[in-house]
Amino acid sequence: MRIIVGITGASGAVYGLQLLKELTALGHEVHATVSEYGWKVLELECGAGESDVRPLAHALYPVEDITAPIASGSFRADAMAIAPCSMRTLGAIASGLANNLLCRAADVMLKERKNLVLAVRETPLNAVHLENMLKLARLGVGIVPACPGFYHRPQTIDDLVSFMTGRIMDSLGVDNNLFTRWNGAPE
Repeated sequence: MRIIVGITGASGAVYGLQLLKELTALGHEVHATVSEYGWKVLELECGAGESDVRPLAHALYPVEDITAPIASGSFRADAMAIAPCSMRTLGAIASGLANNLLCRAADVMLKERKNLVLAVRETPLNAVHLENMLKLARLGVGIVPACPGFYHRPQTIDDLVSFMTGRIMDSLGVDNNLFTRWNGAPE
């Protein structure tokens, strides 16, 4: 698959980083863009910068480059995930404000009726956040709140990150074995 990955400045940059690693390891063609604050949060939370992200993508585009291939509907992407997705980016997408490459690529996914998945990251949520999520969900956007499950009895932070990354990949339609799936309550 050809998949676009966006990383914004919401906390949870590790989800975007692991998503890039997993998709690339599975042989998918990954195109990525990171917002200005996304780079700051990647550094703060993961100690990662452009030299860490670039090898994980077929192409990495500056968020200001509205002429990048992913800004056009003629670029044949199969799906896009934004992980994490800030409320600022969610609001811009919900209102059709394609003011940077990340939001424009999401707008293209909407207009081309392609799979768009947003791993939203905020707590608590206010009515504006919820209304924006509902608006996009009604358009077919996958809303995947960055809320890991605990039924698989995670032992490490990596277990929690893998759970969420696996759920994002599920929403993209990408097979994975990153977490233990629910098989019912033990007897």
